[in-house]
Amino acid sequence: MYKFIFTLFLLCCFSTIKAQENNDIKLSALPYYSYGKGLGITSPDSIFKLNIRFRMQNRLTYLQDDGEDAAYEAMIRRLRLRFDGYVGDPKLLYVIQLSFSPRDVGPLEDHGNINIIRDAIVFYRPNKHWNFGFGQTKLPGNRQRINSSGALQLTDRSINNSSFNIDRDFGVHAYYLNETKDKFSYNIKTAVSTGEGRNWTKNPDNGLAFTGRLELFPFGPFKGNGAFFEGDVKREETPKLMLSGVYHHNDKGRRTRGGTGNELFEQRDMSSLLLDAILKYNGWAFQTAYLSRFADNPITANPDDINDIEYVFTGRGFDTQLSYIFENDYEVIGRFSHQEPHSDIEILTPQRNQYSLGVTKYIWEHALKLQAEVTRTDSNFIDNTTNEDWYVRFQIEIGI
Repeated sequence: MYKFIFTLFLLCCFSTIKAQENNDIKLSALPYYSYGKGLGITSPDSIFKLNIRFRMQNRLTYLQDDGEDAAYEAMIRRLRLRFDGYVGDPKLLYVIQLSFSPRDVGPLEDHGNINIIRDAIVFYRPNKHWNFGFGQTKLPGNRQRINSSGALQLTDRSINNSSFNIDRDFGVHAYYLNETKDKFSYNIKTAVSTGEGRNWTKNPDNGLAFTGRLELFPFGPFKGNGAFFEGDVKREETPKLMLSGVYHHNDKGRRTRGGTGNELFEQRDMSSLLLDAILKYNGWAFQTAYLSRFADNPITANPDDINDIEYVFTGRGFDTQLSYIFENDYEVIGRFSHQEPHSDIEILTPQRNQYSLGVTKYIWEHALKLQAEVTRTDSNFIDNTTNEDWYVRFQIEIGI
């Protein structure tokens, strides 16, 4: 009897040890999960890492355009999926971003593309200072454009950003980053790209675009990469300032806004000068920007119909924006934008002034927030006629 019990005991112990060994084998084959900005998955051998993020903007707008009946507009303004991580070596990173909302994708044109791909780029980071990229992503342009649309204080970027930004393109990027806490810092960012914008596959091009951006941080960088989001949600304890400038030249550009807009009937060389300043301190945030584009002979005409024209949007504009975030995470924002087309095209497009006032409630910083905005746009035409357009908007931003 004792022998039987002892034998049974040994069998149970062996089975338990064997089960534990099998369980350890299974556990060692499982990926590691992390939760921060999105959901991170790392292979057991650390050969690759995948981080998954999403965000969406749902909005309702009341429109009152001059001479038009009032109207409502309800839409999913943005719906994005983002994947990033590394493969093989943490120094070799990738970023993929896809868009799915109708306004993001745009209408399907004959011989055109479904514009789902926003970012698809590989980065090599040999050390903390250097980044080298190859693929499609945002060019190092004006600050508001570089910032994610999910990191804005108001529901959309300014009219000048829409008209003068240099957007996304396919090319080669080289960045030198030199940021030190509470000490003078600077970044240099450059790119050589196609100049035709994202997902261009129509005609091979014989021109390139060249971009250079310099960022200065006289008092050191902002907390938590604060240069990449609007508003002082981190409440800087000491004043922090960023000054930056961009020069961009697009050789033989094909589109009215360089990398965006309608196709021109003839190629044009165009250049852009973009200047930014951001100041944050104790809940206050101030930012201003100057944006401009230059081109000789910007108007092009259809050779089969001289009344059918397309033109490079040349001119200049400036934005100024001020905000304060209260201790209860409510924020009040005001913005003024002025846009002045060049004399070559002023007969075709008006001078515009835009006034915006917004209130934002941050629930989880910029990842979950409620936004309300009222905006008036005054358009002044060369024949002295004017238009006054209004909209009132409510928007929910959510993402991980």
